Amino acid sequence: MPRFAANLTLMFTEVPFLDRFAEAAAAGFEAVEFLFPYDHPPEAIGERLRAHGLTQALFNLPPGDWAAGERGLAALPERFEELKSGVETALSYARATGVKRLHLMAGMADRTDPEAQASYRRAVIWTAERLETEGLDLVLEPINARNMPGYFLNDFDYAADLIRDLGLPNLKLQFDLYHCQILHGDVTTRLRELMPMIGHVQTASVPERHEPGSGEINDAALFAELDRLGYDGFIGCEYNPRAGTREGLSWFAPYKGARAS
Repeated sequence: MPRFAANLTLMFTEVPFLDRFAEAAAAGFEAVEFLFPYDHPPEAIGERLRAHGLTQALFNLPPGDWAAGERGLAALPERFEELKSGVETALSYARATGVKRLHLMAGMADRTDPEAQASYRRAVIWTAERLETEGLDLVLEPINARNMPGYFLNDFDYAADLIRDLGLPNLKLQFDLYHCQILHGDVTTRLRELMPMIGHVQTASVPERHEPGSGEINDAALFAELDRLGYDGFIGCEYNPRAGTREGLSWFAPYKGARAS
């Protein structure tokens, strides 16, 4: 049975962030994820997780100045020291939350630029090795250019080739079904090919990024395929509710039993 993590950056936004943990647990989720925790003390996040019996599935390393349009630092050569400092900040939250994997955002850069390529490779290696000392995985997520034009990591093949080439034991692929469908299509075949390196999965309907089952792909069939392939991690629900979070959870009803099983 697939297990799902509510993305608290996008879901349950009807209440303040720290109150969304209770909402997710009440709705039947066993885990949560979010983009960034850094506006709140690590202890506050950890306390909400423990109080509601939730697992922290994932969050992102610091991305630079998000409000100014920055989307990560890894491919930016001049920001390497800032990236390293951000990793240390993230690790304090990892210790407080018990999360087992962190996502490194690549940044806004030309993927054909040799300097950006070298910077990204260096940042991935350094971050993966630093996280390994803490027993954590590092995940890399290709993101489509429609949602994030100019993003460096916009190709699943590029990400997979890099992961294979580096051969780092804790370096994994973050496979977002939504981004894969927009970038490449043929999602089921790619899941089958890439499953050995997949460290986290996310979902949203295509093309509007709403609840699973409300778009052009058969999300339930993909969830069943993940089960068949032996994926035992969480599926992050990184979608924008169409008309209220609770009002849109009918898709989740068949899976709620996974929390108690």
